[in-house]
Amino acid sequence: MKTIEYKGATYPVDEEGFLLEADLWDSNWVDLIRVQEDIDEMTEDHHEVLKLLRAYHQEQGAPPRVRDMTTVTGFKLKYIYELFPSGPGKGACKMAGLPKPEGCA
Repeated sequence: MKTIEYKGATYPVDEEGFLLEADLWDSNWVDLIRVQEDIDEMTEDHHEVLKLLRAYHQEQGAPPRVRDMTTVTGFKLKYIYELFPSGPGKGACKMAGLPKPEGCA
């Protein structure tokens, strides 16, 4: 199993760097992905997207599909791409500690 070590924590990840154990998600994980995503500062909107994605995952047992992200978050897809440069799946779901969404390339 591949792991990433960051700020004294060890995170098991899949081959694309998605967290394998959602209960290990914490602020250090968010900071790690923020750095990888080249996001200078986390805004309230970033945190709101993460909160909504995690809530959806907890209720549904899976992350939302990329095409459903606007319904789940209330934000336009273009804006989600502005917040998370690598996209709603590879950026937002990864930062939220969720598996890669269905249909995400």
